[in-house]
Amino acid sequence: MVKEDRSTWKSNYFLKIAQLLDEYPKCFIVNADNVGSKQMQLIRAALRGKGVVLMGKNTMMRKAIRAHLEKNPDLERLLPCIKQNVGIVFLKGDLIEVRDILLANKVKAPAKAGAVAPCEVKIPAQATQLGPEKTSFFQALQIPTKITRGTIEILNEVNLIKEGDKVGLSESTLLNMLHISPFYYGLLIQNVYDNGTIFEPAILDIKDEDLRERFMLGVRNIAALSLVIGYPTVASAPHSMANGFKRFLAIAVGTDYTFKQAEKTKEYLADPSKFAAAAPAAAAPAAGGGKAAAKKEEKKAEPESESDDDMGFGLFD
Repeated sequence: MVKEDRSTWKSNYFLKIAQLLDEYPKCFIVNADNVGSKQMQLIRAALRGKGVVLMGKNTMMRKAIRAHLEKNPDLERLLPCIKQNVGIVFLKGDLIEVRDILLANKVKAPAKAGAVAPCEVKIPAQATQLGPEKTSFFQALQIPTKITRGTIEILNEVNLIKEGDKVGLSESTLLNMLHISPFYYGLLIQNVYDNGTIFEPAILDIKDEDLRERFMLGVRNIAALSLVIGYPTVASAPHSMANGFKRFLAIAVGTDYTFKQAEKTKEYLADPSKFAAAAPAAAAPAAGGGKAAAKKEEKKAEPESESDDDMGFGLFD
């Protein structure tokens, strides 16, 4: 296969980016640190038909995006995101579906010295297969141990590495000796672009129930504030009407003034015995149902008593 010259390769690359920017309205800006060629091939295969992964130099990607600003000025929001070792995943469909595919295609990796820890690393209390000669590694890291049956036993769970810290040589050596690979590497989503809007990937986890709950919390706060300061709003209007009705009802009960909605309340207050009459009426159906159930149980029990009297013998035995 003849390799094309550099100028031809660049022009084809720019044409490809321009085509992708025209065709796809959404994209992920992803970090590709510690992602190998084999893993990248698997990710491309998993995204086939749902998204396209584009990698390249940051200067070339910025230049291609700037050249496309005349057609789509909103793409200018992507320029600040093109920094460090990043790529672009173009897509048309559901953002969450493609996000889940990228998260599923992560590879387990050991902790290398000098690498920045993407997550917290803990070593559980356990009996290792290491001999007493390896005690110095644990002492250097201040990990409490004891010798049990000729091997080192870790007494307590240890927080070895914090998220964002650089992995030291001692930590890396110890994790490799314990055969622990604590890190997972893949295409890490840094920013999401959706039809001219840039936002963080954490927003994809927000559900409709969360939005509804936050909205109702704001409505309740506005209603409470409006009621306190006496300023009517749409949120406080139902509460103001209910409170006004309660006041009218209180006035009607305390005076001779009456209105249709207060007549029943005044009637019950004038004759409290009606409260007692209403309670047995509500309880009567339940009592009747209990008697009916008792009768059914008695009917079911009658055949059992007859069978007991027969003692299993027939009429002519």
